[in-house]
Amino acid sequence: MRHRLLRAFGLLFAAAFALAAGAPVRALAQTPPWTGIIAPSRAIDWSQAGVPGGIPVRTTVCASIAPEGSSSAPVAPTDVNAAIASCPAGEVVYLQPGNFYFSSGIDFANRSNVTLRGAGADQTFLYFYGDAPCNGLGADICVENGSNTWAASTPSGGNYTQANWTAGYAPGTTQITLDNTSGIVPGQTLLILDQLNDSNTDNGGLWVNDTNGVAEDDNPTNNYRSGRSQEQLVLATAVSGSTVTISPGIYMPNWSSSQSPQAWWSSPSVTGDGVEDLAMDNSNSNGSAIVVRSGYGDWISGIRSYEDGGMAHVLVYESAHCTVQSSYFYGTPNAATESYGFSEAMASDDLVANNIFQHIVGAVVVDGSDDGTVAAYNYALDDYYTASSNWMMPAYEPHSAGDELDLFEGNVGDGLNADDIHGTGDLWTLFRNRLYGFDPPDPSRTNDTVALTIDSYHRFMNVVGNVLGDSGMTTTYQIAAPGGSNQDLSFEVYNLGWSNWAGWLVNDPLTVSTLFRWGNYDVVNNAAEWNPLEVPSSLSTLANPVPTTETLPASFFLSAKPAWWITPWGTPPWPAIGPDVTGGTDASANGHAYAIPAQLCYENSQNDQNYPQDQSGLYVKVFNAGSCYGQPPAAPTGLTAAVQ
Repeated sequence: MRHRLLRAFGLLFAAAFALAAGAPVRALAQTPPWTGIIAPSRAIDWSQAGVPGGIPVRTTVCASIAPEGSSSAPVAPTDVNAAIASCPAGEVVYLQPGNFYFSSGIDFANRSNVTLRGAGADQTFLYFYGDAPCNGLGADICVENGSNTWAASTPSGGNYTQANWTAGYAPGTTQITLDNTSGIVPGQTLLILDQLNDSNTDNGGLWVNDTNGVAEDDNPTNNYRSGRSQEQLVLATAVSGSTVTISPGIYMPNWSSSQSPQAWWSSPSVTGDGVEDLAMDNSNSNGSAIVVRSGYGDWISGIRSYEDGGMAHVLVYESAHCTVQSSYFYGTPNAATESYGFSEAMASDDLVANNIFQHIVGAVVVDGSDDGTVAAYNYALDDYYTASSNWMMPAYEPHSAGDELDLFEGNVGDGLNADDIHGTGDLWTLFRNRLYGFDPPDPSRTNDTVALTIDSYHRFMNVVGNVLGDSGMTTTYQIAAPGGSNQDLSFEVYNLGWSNWAGWLVNDPLTVSTLFRWGNYDVVNNAAEWNPLEVPSSLSTLANPVPTTETLPASFFLSAKPAWWITPWGTPPWPAIGPDVTGGTDASANGHAYAIPAQLCYENSQNDQNYPQDQSGLYVKVFNAGSCYGQPPAAPTGLTAAVQ
């Protein structure tokens, strides 16, 4: 029965409010904080990434469900699905403290504006023994609009509507012209804009291509329409005749009528759904833990997910402006290919912030076309990979053609690799990340030990204010094409312009000559490099003038320190990482980095004795986001006073 918030739930919602209040403080869009450092043609306004306006605080419970099922007799979550289906907009389906054993997955089934919330990831535990179909993607919790739209399908299949995009291509444009607007619902319909790939002849600039053996060493991901890997997802906000007003405006500078640009869309997106404050054990299920499909403004916050059974703990597909924050993701059953923490495909403007990724092959992997996403202040450790015992897998990875204009800021992990496995990518920005160049939980992984790898045909990248390498391990500043080879992958700060695979011996000097580097501290030089020779100021297109300042902002997308930056174990400096940071707790960075909140949470949380020690000698942690973030240090105890 629908009822108002009871006193018994007071602490629950106080914790939920603390998390929501801890949403990032957004920067003003009028003057981007990277102004004067990065050229406007090479960056966008990232302050609007994630749920528009931030995650809402919801306090009204429409249904409260008690623990059910057992490990020997799991039950279908029929009551949970029914509660979601009937819950009024803006209200909460509450899962009480205790253990829930489900034989199949929870499905939002095109229900918008509902929150599924537990009592905390250390109190409400969901054990899955099967998944929801989620229109072919498979998920233990499925947030989807019910439209079976596959990127590789065709209009004749009836799964989506398409139109030719005939005008409105310039960056910043918010009105485009389509020759078909049927079925577009303003404020609800997500348009996926795309165009034909460039030819197999390298154009020497922004070259968008996914042809095997030409621009990549594997095969296309198929996470976009065939041969159309450049995309942007925008919300249709108004329709007048053939003119469609969109939000945000156009990002990339290379949209062109010569590439036959189009727009396509399915039924209205599922909007405003959240999954909060619960733990998931997915080890007996074959699906991804959570899938958001054809969503807009949906979120995952304060969860713990154990042993994802599918492609990723969280997969965001054909969706935009979603947020994944303040959560903890542990393990994948196969620890090999497609074993990710967060992954997105055909996505725009998502926010992945303040999460812990442990014992996962790739923490944040962009596995299909995307743009405008922000991954910030995540902590990744033990990127466990079974295919090769000595291979260090990078925590952060652009992994597909059409990955463009994303921001990676303030993350901590072993490395980032913009790989050419599935095609070309451009215009990423890396700011104030701490990348070790090796994986501290397992120093026996001595191959591919590079802090930052940017493979062939990834161009016009921006690398600013990062702290790179380990003072006890890293020995080489860079291997840059055409020098060296793609076999030189041992304890380097940079490996630039080489192909990912040893059997595909190609190099791209333009990776290096279009790369903008400024103010990055590395342990080989033991200094920050403010080197004009590392600034592509003389390019004929997308040049970056040499900055006139060595002063860096704290953030490229936040206007102030977020509320979740406070922890019971202290408040790190803001910023915590960079060439201008001194006295830091990270000795391997010679003091230029402090532990970020997600790292403090991991290092100070108790081991969960309900799960075994893993191959790296580490444990799953007991986790509660409300106890880790937005909380001041505990008051001292046991003090005595002396009367003077």
